[in-house]
Amino acid sequence: RMWAYTVGFTILPHVGGFLGWFLNRKEIPVWYEKLKKPSWCPSRRVFPVAWTMLYTGMGYASYLVWNDLGGCGSKAIVPMGLYGAQLVLNWAWPPLFFGARNLNMALIDVLCLDALAIGTLCSWSRINRLAALLLLPYLGWLAVATCLTIRIWKDNPEHKSD
Repeated sequence: RMWAYTVGFTILPHVGGFLGWFLNRKEIPVWYEKLKKPSWCPSRRVFPVAWTMLYTGMGYASYLVWNDLGGCGSKAIVPMGLYGAQLVLNWAWPPLFFGARNLNMALIDVLCLDALAIGTLCSWSRINRLAALLLLPYLGWLAVATCLTIRIWKDNPEHKSD
């Protein structure tokens, strides 16, 4: 029965990620391709592969923390609350960026997301070392995503809130 929890926690981040992509997939080639992007911007093909690996790692890590804390007790409120909050902001970025085409809100979102993801890592590091380590690639990718969002925001003033 524990395998069901493991699978559920591991799949959960993918749900919002998939919905964000699915709802905004038509906007990506139309609008995104027209934006000025830095030379170091990853290819569009990299993003689904990267997010699949990152969502899997963070999902499994969330299971490890939840399991070590004995489920949804009072000890889980802060570490799982931070995780849930950062996950919601993660899921909110594509609709803000691609759907609403609002670079201002996407930038605010990713900066708040960074703070919550760092808070999640710090919280989890006291509970389960492996879970914290599994978040490191995610934080690295978030750093790239944040820098990319900032550059696109700066280089495309005419698109800040289309």
